[in-house]
Amino acid sequence: MVGPAATIANRICRGRRRYGARACGLVLTLTTVAAHAAGTPLDSYLDELKTLRATFQQTVSDAHGNEIDRATGTLIVSRPGKFSWEIHPRTSGSSAGQLMVCDGTNLWFLDRDLEQVTVKPVDAALSATPAMLLSAVTDVRKSFSLTPAGTRAGLEWVLVEPRDAEADFRSALFGFAGAELKRMILEDKLGETTTISFGKIERNAPVAPAEVSFTPPAGADVIGTPRK
Repeated sequence: MVGPAATIANRICRGRRRYGARACGLVLTLTTVAAHAAGTPLDSYLDELKTLRATFQQTVSDAHGNEIDRATGTLIVSRPGKFSWEIHPRTSGSSAGQLMVCDGTNLWFLDRDLEQVTVKPVDAALSATPAMLLSAVTDVRKSFSLTPAGTRAGLEWVLVEPRDAEADFRSALFGFAGAELKRMILEDKLGETTTISFGKIERNAPVAPAEVSFTPPAGADVIGTPRK
């Protein structure tokens, strides 16, 4: 993804629209768990994973269960540590929305509506969050507890909780149908919940380098300095 108010995405994308910040946190969480999960359905799902490509629908609900945002998007993961997460709000045109790309060296965030790009070296972004997401050096179990969470709504669930009390999201649930990850649900400290439902899933299909790399578009304001 589901709605952390401030993971790495928020540290990089602070002041951006809600759906962009959540998208960043969801992708980073997914990529980290893919690299380190063990002993849960996440392990069996991701054991041989090299790439992942999927579309998704995202909804955000407030603490009272009222829907406050809806969006669609695409996710591409190329392990280790590379991904592209693109999201479009329901009310905007096809050219609007946001894109986050980790190319293995830098973390890029493009807000098309603002024509603005924010960038940080990956290790600098990681050091700014207790989650230490996307780092193959960090054991995810030192930052999260991973617990089987039973079966409901036809899915088998795994609960992911940050060990650091300063983390800005309370929990994440990963829901599996057989061998496929179908849903992610994240709850933030304000009680808002973001749900990601995946579709058109392809595992270990070819991912071109250009799909997980980024060049700022002409005319965009760039905030930050990328590492060469």
